[in-house]
Amino acid sequence: MPLRIAILECDTPLTNTRTKYGGYGGVFTTLLNAGSKSIGLDRHELDISTWEVVDKQEYPSLEDVDAVLITGSRHNSFDDVPWINRLVEFTQQVLAQDRVRIIGVCFGHQIVGRAMGVKVGRSDRGWEASVCKMDLTAKGKELFGKDKLRIHQMHKDIVFTYPPEVEPLGSSPRCEVQGMLIPKRVITIQGHPEFNVEIVTELLEARHKQGIFDDKTYEDAMHRVGREQDGVLVSGVFLKFLLDRL
Repeated sequence: MPLRIAILECDTPLTNTRTKYGGYGGVFTTLLNAGSKSIGLDRHELDISTWEVVDKQEYPSLEDVDAVLITGSRHNSFDDVPWINRLVEFTQQVLAQDRVRIIGVCFGHQIVGRAMGVKVGRSDRGWEASVCKMDLTAKGKELFGKDKLRIHQMHKDIVFTYPPEVEPLGSSPRCEVQGMLIPKRVITIQGHPEFNVEIVTELLEARHKQGIFDDKTYEDAMHRVGREQDGVLVSGVFLKFLLDRL
């Protein structure tokens, strides 16, 4: 039986990314297919569905899936608005049972933190953007097989503290809570393993034009955008987590 993964789309990509992938469901499907190849898993063993949770607020029935993946988003994970509150409630429903597993990425990582009752909000340390290094804990080194992870970032919001029930996976100078693990239940990461140089370049240029990024932040991020990064490795770890192969 294939591994049934429900991607909860929490945002719409910019024009070029949307044209190429259709949506963030397509971006993550590409990542998961690459991850499956990296661990010797046939991509046909993955049954990936996409659910639009912002406007349509569509959600899968838990009996029909083995895992939910909560994507990133330009929206604030701490906002008190109906669709985000509904997403937090759904995440709590998944956490309350022990068969369907959760993967959280960036905004999704923060939603998991919020669902577990810890503070999420705006950091006073500024943006993390483009390829950055993530220092790994002993558990993080064990999972990823290296001392540091290089991963695209695109956030100013953070999970402030680790929930007591999770194992910390890593940190960075601007964000202490970079990844969380509950074996056989939850894995999250603040970075964006699904991003590549084209996606991030489009985001950086748009946010610079909008005045979200000043010249210094933009130029620094663009300097690092093409650096080698470990997105496919992270995807492989996500799949090993779902398959009990960690």
